[in-house]
Amino acid sequence: MATITKKKLIQVISQKQGLHPNEVRNVIQSFLDTMTDCLAEGDRLEFRDFGVFEVVTRKQKIGRNPKNAGVPIVIPSRSAVKFTPGKKMKEVIEGESPSSSTDEDSSL
Repeated sequence: MATITKKKLIQVISQKQGLHPNEVRNVIQSFLDTMTDCLAEGDRLEFRDFGVFEVVTRKQKIGRNPKNAGVPIVIPSRSAVKFTPGKKMKEVIEGESPSSSTDEDSSL
């Protein structure tokens, strides 16, 4: 399993679409910045067939220090981003053929 970095993603999209890497970089960075801003405002981002990003609040819980397991540590509540994959993504990841496939929807 490989790690795909933003740089590699830019390179792949640039080659596939015949665009200059700087154009692709600007679009990707703008997309990521806008997603971050929307999530920070508490918005829910829904991309059909891909998935849903939303901010959830993780409850406060009691943890343990591995070096001193007898002393409980309070882990405060916090906000976190939750991703729920969409139907098409689930099908592709699970190895099934997606129900409606087009050339534009092909994955990297």
